[in-house]
Amino acid sequence: MTLRGCFPVLCTPFNDDGSVAPDDFDNVIDFCLSVDVDGVVFPGVASEVDTLSADERAMLVDRLGRRVKGRVPFIVGASDADPAGVARHLESGTAAGAAGAMVMAPGVAGKDLAAQDAFFAAVTGAATIPVMLQNAPVPIGAGLPPEDVARLAARDGIDYVKEETMPCGQNLTRIADAAGASIKGVFGGAGGRYITDELARGSLGTLPASELADLHVRLVRAWAAGDEAEARRLFMVTMPLLNFQAIFRMDMTKTVLKARGVISATHVRGKGPRMDTGDRAELFALLDQIAPELNDYELAPRKAAE
Repeated sequence: MTLRGCFPVLCTPFNDDGSVAPDDFDNVIDFCLSVDVDGVVFPGVASEVDTLSADERAMLVDRLGRRVKGRVPFIVGASDADPAGVARHLESGTAAGAAGAMVMAPGVAGKDLAAQDAFFAAVTGAATIPVMLQNAPVPIGAGLPPEDVARLAARDGIDYVKEETMPCGQNLTRIADAAGASIKGVFGGAGGRYITDELARGSLGTLPASELADLHVRLVRAWAAGDEAEARRLFMVTMPLLNFQAIFRMDMTKTVLKARGVISATHVRGKGPRMDTGDRAELFALLDQIAPELNDYELAPRKAAE
């Protein structure tokens, strides 16, 4: 089986006191399943994974597996700077029923190809499920050149690449050309902001954040059905919001999910700018413009959402 399509990265909902909100996590899963996603990913950068304790991370991965119950494949985020840490995440993800594992090329190894190769040798040695090599830009990841990504991905056990360094489209093409048949394909990421370019270049799909999962599913399905015009129309519908998300990240994602009635609180543990009153007003103006596209999980009245 080849994974393809729209695989949103689930956020981690927190209560107002900063504790994990398991029921809201279930609601995010249910939202994604209800809009017919092709699969889900957890945890990733969009999950504020670096703020989760080992126990929280393992508990939520287990909860995800039990909630999904094999209805769609899920990819466990197994990234860690230490291969031993990756092995622990692989173990919990595999036990929960993950169909694959996303592992970031670690920033601590930089662009040292020998160090990265040794890292992924250890990773694939511990993995019993297919690995997706995530190439994220500095400072989050190593930001490896495309040809180096292809060399690393040629290792047995690595079936996919998630490419997120700029220019994403060009790099996706270069990885696919260099890797050839050694991998099943390349997914786009970067919040879905380059999705039509990536699809035009033959990507397997996209791993965006979760707040607009329904629109991303429709976009990817339209493209696959040959309706490029509709896919590009939906891209233009999402882009103003995705530009906003590029700045405010999880704050924006959670605000939209709350406005759509998916989660009850918008607490963010991670670093980064927070929206002020003016930003929130602009966000809700943008949401009002796309409200006719949101057939399910319609926007709540603004005061309730705020």
